[in-house]
Parts: sequence; C-alpha cells; structure tokens
Amino acid sequence: MLQSFLHYGIHFGFPLLIALLFYKSNWKVTYLILAAAIIIDVDHLLATPIFEANRCSINFHPLHTYYAMIVYVLLLLPKKTRLIGLGLCIHMLADYVDCSFM
Repeated sequence: MLQSFLHYGIHFGFPLLIALLFYKSNWKVTYLILAAAIIIDVDHLLATPIFEANRCSINFHPLHTYYAMIVYVLLLLPKKTRLIGLGLCIHMLADYVDCSFM
C-alpha cells in the first residue's frame, strides 16, 4: 500500500505541488502538462504481459531507458520544453521509487 501511495503520489501529487508553488498564476495548465507525462506509459503496451506487478519499468520499457532519460533531462534546458521535461523526469522518479520496493 505504501508503494502505491508513493508511486501515484509522485505521479499526481508532486506535480500539483510544483504547479501551486512555482506556477501560481497558471497552475492548472502547468499541472495538466506535468501530469500528462504519464502518457509515456504507452510503451508498456509493447511488453508481454502488458502489466506485471513485480516488473521494474526502469530500463525495461523503451521510453523508460537511461537513454530516454537523458533526453528528458535535456528537455529541461529550453524554456519551451521545460514543463514537458519536468513532467517526464517526475514520471521517472515515480517509477524509480516504485522499483526500489522490488
């Protein structure tokens, strides 16, 4: 239960906290962009089985590899892609925390 609470708390609670603290004037749009990073879980559809409770996503799924994470960090640099990069990095953090329980 703690694992699920932390995983989904990071996915949805942490972006809300960031949006409210750092993007007060536009927090709703910011939150939606940050939370929308969960879309990269579409790469789970390439795995067989699609969901396995004891599988670590980090370095297993194509969009969860260390190479992809380098791209996500680089997206933090330009202002136009910063929120997308931040959302993707938060997603990787959530999955890393999830993997630490395994």
